[in-house]
Amino acid sequence: MTGTDVIRFSANLGFLWTELALPDAIRAAGASGFDAVECHMPYDHPVEHVNQALAETGLAIISLNTRLGDRDGDFGVAALPGREQEARKLIDQALDYAVAIDCRNVSVVAGRSGRTAEAEAAYRSNLAYAADRAASVGRTVLIEPLNTNVAVDYHLVNIGPAVETVAAVGAPNLKIMVDCFHSRMMDGDLDEVFRLALPHLGHVQISAYPDRGEPIGGDIDYSELLPALVARGWSAPFGAEYNPRTTVEAGLGWLD
Repeated sequence: MTGTDVIRFSANLGFLWTELALPDAIRAAGASGFDAVECHMPYDHPVEHVNQALAETGLAIISLNTRLGDRDGDFGVAALPGREQEARKLIDQALDYAVAIDCRNVSVVAGRSGRTAEAEAAYRSNLAYAADRAASVGRTVLIEPLNTNVAVDYHLVNIGPAVETVAAVGAPNLKIMVDCFHSRMMDGDLDEVFRLALPHLGHVQISAYPDRGEPIGGDIDYSELLPALVARGWSAPFGAEYNPRTTVEAGLGWLD
């Protein structure tokens, strides 16, 4: 079996089929040939409706995010000093929902912290809480470096600090999500990003760079990158988190 034979893909339903309710988006992903799905914040959808769609399609849901917070400008709260109680409430909510739909990973959104030492201390404390709580229900916690165009002053924007945070917390179920678009913008060399991240890797997301369209064209050659990761032992689906250049259906030729 070659590396390309075992490459699988997950549809990110925060980007694809966004005009549909989550259960119907799951059905669309199944009909289009995806191997799994992932989402951002599914909490407004009844668990039973999501589970029905997953059962109908046979798809697993592999990732969801904590809510972003309730204040104007919030983009996560886990790295915001003084908001630990709120952060942990959102972590609990995400893990409870993940268990209910059998989602394996919960991504804890850090927030716009300015990257101070105090913010990092709060972040590590909240991640330790999340990892402990997740371990008790058999889940994995993810942290994801984002680019500063998406969230100015976001706490985590580079792979080096992500590795340092994971090492400092020291929980085996705390992992790094590498979104190739964000990491290509902020760190440049994806070979180096994955060299650092691979021992701690929990999820990989793909899209073209620089337009964030379908993962063909642009500056990232996924026909080389993905088989190389599989050859190094990566076996989980790659998350397709991209902005369709026209319609979702018109752009799905890359799956072939």
